[in-house]
Amino acid sequence: MNVLRQKMIEDMQLRGLALRTQESYAQIVSQLARHYHKSPDQIGEEELREYFLYLRNVKRISASTFRMTLCAIKFFYVHTLHHPWHTLELVRPPKDEKLPVVLSVEEVGQILRCVHQERYRVCLTIIYSCGLRLLEGVHLQVKQIDGARKMVHICHAKGGKDRYVPLPNASLEILRRYWRTHRNPVWMFPTPRIQCQDSQHIPGPINETGVQRAFHAALLESRVHKEATVHTLRHSYATHLLESGAGLQTIQHYLGHASIATTVIYTHLTSVIEAQTTNKINEMLTRL
Repeated sequence: MNVLRQKMIEDMQLRGLALRTQESYAQIVSQLARHYHKSPDQIGEEELREYFLYLRNVKRISASTFRMTLCAIKFFYVHTLHHPWHTLELVRPPKDEKLPVVLSVEEVGQILRCVHQERYRVCLTIIYSCGLRLLEGVHLQVKQIDGARKMVHICHAKGGKDRYVPLPNASLEILRRYWRTHRNPVWMFPTPRIQCQDSQHIPGPINETGVQRAFHAALLESRVHKEATVHTLRHSYATHLLESGAGLQTIQHYLGHASIATTVIYTHLTSVIEAQTTNKINEMLTRL
């Protein structure tokens, strides 16, 4: 598998896939190999068909996980092994029609106030106030902060795209105060030196797992009874922008969505738009 894994990784590099995607794809193919206890190049098309049925009917994995699994396995067999099997064209992930969880502004405040370690609280605050993905927040660098223009330059984001997002005045002040506590020349949220293996080297960014755990602990303490994650802060940011009157194309740009269709989902999440629509319907009925 080592030779195959290396070849797959090289193929993914040539295709320009992000490092995180490469790692996920390689892990998924490894899981397939462990399921059948043999090298993936020894797995036949019928076994692959049975595996997808197993994931759908027995494991009942989510639509997003199924989609990622299909993409990874399809990449490996089509591009690395050159097996354009019919099964890979036949399989389709189940439709996921769930709407994401959204927090109110008050609930976001409740949760953030329950984050007791400053580095995590500041990081989560910036993730919400700028609509960032988790890794975009964790890997934020000092040079990306444009204090004069009050903008954040998000570099090499999902899909390899750059974008600028506005940085609220309050968030800029929070970042400045926090940076003075560590004065790291590179990272806005560096690993504390006490946790570094080598104190002579500049520490890297904090681990995303720590941020996720801090958010989960704060969610429980806040008694906000919603199945929220760190990514929920990004959904909430978009919804709150929409409720405040921002246009869909503006929100699409801030979030870095490739398609406006992805952004449109937030129109189903805002209570303000629902109320406005209900009022219009009521007005129409009154005129009848």
